[in-house]
Amino acid sequence: MRLLRARDYRRTRWKNDGGWTTEIASAQLPGSDTGFRWRVSIADIETDGPFSSFPAIERDLLLLAGNGIVLDINEAAPLRLDQRFQRVHFAGEDQVHCRLLAGPTRDFNVMAHRDSVSAEVLARPLNGTMLIFVEPASTWLIHVFAGQARARGDHRVETAETGETLLIESSSDARERIVIEGGGELVLVKFSAAGDPVESITAD
Repeated sequence: MRLLRARDYRRTRWKNDGGWTTEIASAQLPGSDTGFRWRVSIADIETDGPFSSFPAIERDLLLLAGNGIVLDINEAAPLRLDQRFQRVHFAGEDQVHCRLLAGPTRDFNVMAHRDSVSAEVLARPLNGTMLIFVEPASTWLIHVFAGQARARGDHRVETAETGETLLIESSSDARERIVIEGGGELVLVKFSAAGDPVESITAD
């Protein structure tokens, strides 16, 4: 279990000058010097424009802040995202054009290489206690959108504040239970080997 602080995230300007990407964490694709197995980031979208192409990548986008966006994905009807934590899933090779509804937005982005890993993305309130189960060969990211979260496992305890992220990776062949306590709002991402079953999250 590691605490990722907001001041350590890597922030870069887009090549088309239309916004910023703040990378929270990523994992390299085995056997590749440049490709990623998964990547989690926050995007600040400032202008209308196309999304970059990412072949072989599955993408999830959640609206975090702002009045929202409209996405034109391939030939489908326009998709409007104007509610906080509203989510859309699409393929990295899809043709996607983004239009701002009224001013810049901030969005949570998850990318997963479909032949290697699958991602489950959830936004949940934290009121009291939440349990997650870290399976062998799985990875969890718990991003504190607002409030505070204290995570307790078998060997470590960490506390994350607003804007910080907990990275939890399986360290054994056994399933590990993580207890999360506090109050606020979380975005949770679970990465599993492609084809593994989805594991639920429970809250008391």
